[in-house]
Amino acid sequence: MWGIAPPFDFWEYIETIPSEDFGGHDFSEGRVPYAWNMRGTAFQHVLVECETPDVFLVLVLDVPGNSVVGHHLPDLNRLHGLT
Repeated sequence: MWGIAPPFDFWEYIETIPSEDFGGHDFSEGRVPYAWNMRGTAFQHVLVECETPDVFLVLVLDVPGNSVVGHHLPDLNRLHGLT
C-alpha cells in the first residue's frame, strides 16, 4: 500500500452505499492500494480498487471523528478518454 493504513474500519459504510453509486463495479474484494492524509487537515483519502483498472471508490475519512465524510467513484478511463 502506498501511503498509510486507514485509521479505522470503514467497510460498514461501504455496505450502505446505494448500488448505483458503484457504476456496475465490484469493490467486494476490499483491496486498498492507496491511502493518504490530506496535509493540514483532519482528513484522509482512501482508494478502494475494483476489477477494472483505473476505477476506484474514493472515501474521505474524518480521522479524529472516526467517520466517513463521503465517497466518489471517479472512472479515470472515462474521464481521460481511455475507453
